[in-house]
Amino acid sequence: MRGFHSRTSVEDALAWIDANVYSLDSEVVGLADAHGRVLAAGITSPIDVPAFDRSAMDGFALKSGETVGAGDYNPLSFRIVGVSMPGQPFEGEVGNGEAARIMTGAPIPYGVDAVVPAEYATVRDDCVEITTAVASLKHVGRSAEDVSKGTTVLEKGHRLRPQDVGLIASLGMPEISVVRQPRVRIVVTGNELAEPGSERRPYQIFEANSHIVAGLVPRDGGVLFERLRCQDDRDSIQCAVTASGADVVLISGGSSVGTEDHAPSIVREAGELPIHGVAMRPSSPAGIGRIGSTLIFLLPGNPVSCLCAYDFFAGRAIRRLAGLAPDWPHRTLTGTLNSKIVSQVGRVDYCRVRINNGRVEPVALSGASILSSTTRANGFVIVPSALEGYAVGTEVEVRHYS
Repeated sequence: MRGFHSRTSVEDALAWIDANVYSLDSEVVGLADAHGRVLAAGITSPIDVPAFDRSAMDGFALKSGETVGAGDYNPLSFRIVGVSMPGQPFEGEVGNGEAARIMTGAPIPYGVDAVVPAEYATVRDDCVEITTAVASLKHVGRSAEDVSKGTTVLEKGHRLRPQDVGLIASLGMPEISVVRQPRVRIVVTGNELAEPGSERRPYQIFEANSHIVAGLVPRDGGVLFERLRCQDDRDSIQCAVTASGADVVLISGGSSVGTEDHAPSIVREAGELPIHGVAMRPSSPAGIGRIGSTLIFLLPGNPVSCLCAYDFFAGRAIRRLAGLAPDWPHRTLTGTLNSKIVSQVGRVDYCRVRINNGRVEPVALSGASILSSTTRANGFVIVPSALEGYAVGTEVEVRHYS
């Protein structure tokens, strides 16, 4: 066993990710599979939406110029000549002194330019009496008022929300080109770990890290396709790490320099491990490398360290692969410290905190194995390497756990 001779700065580790990780290639998917995906190309409308003038109200379509003077004490009468329904337009032309009954969304008939809402109309036999005047185009949705043909409605790199997918559907497009989702494999190592639901032997602990990471991968645009469990055995870890099919491999545990920490040497021998040991607390044994085109992240076994290393490094890389903005995805708030945070120049600190009514209270400054600190906290504060910490009363930025 030996210690780390030196540690890479967080800034240099992030710079390596940004210089070596790019969006994956594209694939075509149907709209049912498009939610949350990132566009590989902009969406240009092939049609006008709507493709025709349509009614915005239930009522009667007529010539606006003929409604002048209509009121409660001066109802004007028009002969009803037909009905326009959604998908079933009135095929004739509405002439002078005439009106067509119309429903919301139905095409505006030829010869008219306005709609009188039903609440201002009274039907008497084959005529309708109206008690309000309407201006030209009143209650008329114009052709292409939503989207014009040839308009770019969504830009490349946009992550699709439900309303975006709905807009694409309204253009009649059944499938689109999106960035391929990074395929992520989690490799869990450690003889001391028991699976939740199984019998736990003396001195074992239940494995939690893979369940933390599995919830973060989809947030960052990846897809978890495999979870492998390994004992502290070099051959089994090597098979799990070097197996094909993954864009990213996340190794939980065995990331340091102990006699049973096999992962670092496996990655070095099969590929490269340019970063091993980072100047941060917690997560100092974290590592970043690759085997062929597959990115490898060494996530320390202590749960808080695992969460921290994922959020700082692996999450950023997965977002880049998925075509998303690489920056932190957390919602941020500012607040004032109730207690000081002590750090060390040259090291980045990840401090769990609670923020309430603008007041920020540190929950834990150390204790990388105390997972409950992340549930008692509702966010975290990052202390940059240039500072020795933050004094009481300092205004700090809190990143909320999502």
